[in-house]
Amino acid sequence: MSDIGVAEIPVDDDERPLPPPDAPVKNALVEGPILRTLLWLAWPNVIALSAGTCVVIAETSYIGRLGVESLAAMALVFPFVILTMTMSGGAMGGGVASAIARAIGAGDIDRASTLAAHALLIGVCLGLVFMLGMLIFGPTLLELLGGRGNVLAHAIGYVQIFFGGAVVPWLMNTFAGILRGTGNMKLPSLLMLSSAACQIILGGTLGLGLGPIPSFGMRGVAAGSLVAYVISVSVMAWYIFSGRARVVPKIRGLRIRWAMFFDILKVGAISCFSPLQSVLTVAIFTHMLAQFGTEILAGYGVGARLEFMLTSIAFAVGIASVPMVGMAIGARRVARARRIAWIAGCVAFVSVGLVATVIAMFPDLWVNIFTDDPSVRAASRQYLSTAAPMYAFIGLSISMYFSSQGAAKVLGPVLAQTARLVFVAAGGWWLSTYDATAANYFALAAASMVVLGVLSAASVIFTRWGPKGDPLPDVRPALS
Repeated sequence: MSDIGVAEIPVDDDERPLPPPDAPVKNALVEGPILRTLLWLAWPNVIALSAGTCVVIAETSYIGRLGVESLAAMALVFPFVILTMTMSGGAMGGGVASAIARAIGAGDIDRASTLAAHALLIGVCLGLVFMLGMLIFGPTLLELLGGRGNVLAHAIGYVQIFFGGAVVPWLMNTFAGILRGTGNMKLPSLLMLSSAACQIILGGTLGLGLGPIPSFGMRGVAAGSLVAYVISVSVMAWYIFSGRARVVPKIRGLRIRWAMFFDILKVGAISCFSPLQSVLTVAIFTHMLAQFGTEILAGYGVGARLEFMLTSIAFAVGIASVPMVGMAIGARRVARARRIAWIAGCVAFVSVGLVATVIAMFPDLWVNIFTDDPSVRAASRQYLSTAAPMYAFIGLSISMYFSSQGAAKVLGPVLAQTARLVFVAAGGWWLSTYDATAANYFALAAASMVVLGVLSAASVIFTRWGPKGDPLPDVRPALS
């Protein structure tokens, strides 16, 4: 008789075969088709960020009704607002989503809940840092960027209101990061949609005035944004703490664990350097353009708003890739994680590039929305025809950045931002030594986008995502 036996079939007390056990529930983010799952996660973000685009258009439109000085003031303030939103959402929020996704991918829900509580502490602390920093140093920074007279006064008014409540957007994006880390894209996107509607209504009403409500100018626009954010924070907090999410932050009896902070900050803190450098790049560029006058600065502001609108598409795709890559890494499926990154990058590059190229060919489709001033319109057309075709590379860099967050290997894309910053600073200095025109500076901006996209993609190619020594998989005998 051979020592090899056939595996026994489980039976009940009457020797009848038991039904086969239920198949384990599969996680679509780890097991599903990549492109279909990515698009399934991204479409709520696309819709929500499209609503954010409506906010950008509406806000710039009614700020334009306040005058060219208000438009120029918004161009000064815009880098700091974007810094707040991208650092709290895309950077630290991405770090939160990455940490939670990797914990869920490894099957450790308890760790994911503890990470969520530590993420909220980080959000509150950094919101306070932004509030104090901008209230104390904001006026000086705006003046350094070239703000003068009424333009500076309008910009300071916006900063005092918006950054007086800086904790609110930080909490909003932290809650959104927690939900996205679990794979829930719909609720944050739905709230972004409703928040956009509130911002348009409240910002326009308080900014321009309506009926008995007086016009509060730039202060009113900022107040409308904060009220909309408070509503979103309230709904997400209720949803998460009521137990409807996959994780519930452990606030009661929380013991501070530095390992949890490290797991979030090793991605989030490094990621924060990316929007910081991006804003420094925009700030340097804004300062260089200020020498050409208010009309050129306002025209660039209109063009920069298009960049923000289009890169929100890449943002939607990139955010969708974070839980997919994070769970794949947590499940030790590195090859799948890399495929997700490249598919997301291609989607972002093509989608942003197509729209941007159309606007570059027909810039009046965008410019006519915001201003009737001939000088501002001419500057906007010139900037868009030069820089807009290169927005595709910005989309690629954003997607690579988010995918790297999911893998907890974000240093490469951050260094790509460093290279862009150095490129713009050095190029701007070189142009300043000659009799350069605004068109020369617009060409510098376009070239810097190509540098950023190419280097971000290269960083993903040359960065190891998997551990150095993967253990061999367990091999079980077919027969027992």
